This record gives sequence, structure tokens and C-alpha cells, in this order.
Amino acid sequence: MTNKTTKDNTSSSPLGKLEGAYYAVIMAGGVGSRFWPVSTPDNPKQFHDMLGTGKTLIQQTFSRLARLIPSENILISTNERYKDLVKKQLPDIADLQLVLEPAMRNTAPAVLFSALKIFAQNPDAQILIAPSDHWIDKENVFIDDLKTAFTACSQHNILMTLGIQPSYPNTGYGYIQFNNSNKKIKQVKQFTEKPNLENAKKFITSGDYLWNAGIFVWSAKSIVKAFQTHLPELFTLFNEGQKVWNTAFEDDFIRDTYPKAKSISIDYGILEKANNVKVLPVDIGWNDLGTWGALYNKLEKKEDENAVVNAKAYFQDASGNMIRTEKGKKVIIKGLKDYIVVENDGVLVILPKNDEQAIKELAKLVSNK
Repeated sequence: MTNKTTKDNTSSSPLGKLEGAYYAVIMAGGVGSRFWPVSTPDNPKQFHDMLGTGKTLIQQTFSRLARLIPSENILISTNERYKDLVKKQLPDIADLQLVLEPAMRNTAPAVLFSALKIFAQNPDAQILIAPSDHWIDKENVFIDDLKTAFTACSQHNILMTLGIQPSYPNTGYGYIQFNNSNKKIKQVKQFTEKPNLENAKKFITSGDYLWNAGIFVWSAKSIVKAFQTHLPELFTLFNEGQKVWNTAFEDDFIRDTYPKAKSISIDYGILEKANNVKVLPVDIGWNDLGTWGALYNKLEKKEDENAVVNAKAYFQDASGNMIRTEKGKKVIIKGLKDYIVVENDGVLVILPKNDEQAIKELAKLVSNK
């Protein structure tokens, strides 16, 4: 089967039908609470220019995927409250490319909803599931890896994840253990969620663990079959809408049906149960941009290892700080080392970098008061 990826060979309608065509679903429903006060429930981090590049994270993700996947075949899965934000930042997408969730039910229902929409258009589709808010430095390598994954998934009934070569024992990531072999694509042995430091060190030393980036590739047929097998009740619930996918009646069906769905992740509901899960180890310069510290690690540093976004900053006897403000704000820092200083919409947060996980709880406390 030959994959065709150019727009010239694609129908002009959204979700263009091609033999073995490439599709993508950008997962953009998260709140990003660890990036408060910039990221809020009304305007999450994927809709912000977190790196000061002139593009928001979701715009960067869309542009990256459109290098390989026809833009009309890229769906956006998000909460219906963010519809206007998506349309404003990605004005060329059609309404049929929006996978709008009327209720928060984790990733499995969103993936199934997207897969059934795509399957109704093209049963031979190959589908990429990608987060909206991650960063990838080596885009050319990433595109080549996607081609490898798409080809394998078009030829075999497999569910594939891209595994990141770990560089240190991070306790905030999930890990994928694989059967070590000379094959480029490995068989997955098990998934482990956020280990403690001792286990993370063991994983790194063993050499057969990868970080789980939440980037998945599979054929429409394989993922639909996996839902039938491992989450049959969820599949039955959504499959009642097979006559309305990609029609004017889809919204009404989803609004009535989606809240009835079980809240469960794609990892727990499908991948940890299936025996046909593969992993492709990749080195793509990946950063999940999950915390202010992760953002600091990605940014170019100024004098004394200070990282600055938007602000006009002056430092004296200060080093290792992460500064982000509204554009053009003048900031003077003296005597601080390894701190996060973030200002947005009238809120200023100052705390040590090594205590960055407290931001989520601080946001809750402030909101409650």
C-alpha cells in the first residue's frame, strides 16, 4: 500500500479520502495547571506563545505535522469551551476537523471519537496521536520516524508509541520497557507511570526503558479493533453514532453521548492491555514543556544562566532564574538564584525552581480563596 501525503492528491473537503492516507489528531484539551498563572482553565498553555517565538504551542504543533500530513487531515481534539480559541489560532481548519468534547473524560473517549470519524471517511487511514504542547528540536528526524511508524502500521495490526531516549532519571515521566533486540521497532513489555527516583535510576541503567511521550501511531482499523476488544462498552456507546460521523448531526449525538462515557486514559484502557503494542525509540530533541523548569531547560540562557521570555530584564547577583512576564515588562532582579518569576494578567508568582510542583496546589488555594 502506498501512502500519499501531498495536498494535490487529496480531496478538497476536510478529512480528505485517500488510500492509506496520513491523518493526525492533536490532543489539545489539557489545562496545563503547572504553568499557572499564564495557563488557566479559560486559556490553557497550548494557546500561549510559551517560548517567545511568535507562535503558540498549538500553532507550532500544527505546522510541524503539516510538513507530512495534509492540513485538512489534521483534527484538533479539545474541550468545546476552547472552540473559539482553536478557530482563532488555526483559522483555516474546518468545523469537521474539530473533535469537541462536551465533558472531560480523559484521553480514551477522545481517541475513539477521533478514530471513528476518520474511519468513516477512510478505513485505510494511518493515524498519529500527538500532544499539542510539546517541543521537538529535530523536526526532520521526527518526520522520518513518523514515516517509519506509518509504514509499519499500514502493514501490520500493531499499536505503536514513540519512545524517547532518556537522558536522566526523571520521576515526572511515564516509562516504557521493551524487549531489547536488533530490530528498529521493539516489542513493549510494560508501561510504568512516574517511578520514584530509585526506580528511575534503575530504569536508566538497565538500558531497556524509554520515556513515554504520549505520541502514538496506528491504523484506523487497528485502533477501532482494539477498542472493540479492550473497551467494548465504550466502543458500543460511540458506535451508535456511525451514521452521523462527519455530518451536521454529529454534534448533537456527541453532546448527548459523550458525558455517558467512562473517564479513562488511552494508556490504561488500551495500551496496557493489548499484546500488539510496539515502540520505536527516537531521538528527536523532545521536551514535554510540562513545568516551568522544563521550559527553562529549553530556553536560550542569558548571562548567569537566566532565561527570559517577553520581559526586558536586568540582573545583578542573580543566576539560574526563569523569568516570564507580559511583553515588554521591565524586570529588575537582584540576589535571586534558581527562582521562577512569572507575571500574567495581574498575577505575580515568585518561588524556587526546586519547588515548582507546588504551583498546581498554589493555584487551587488561590482559586478557593
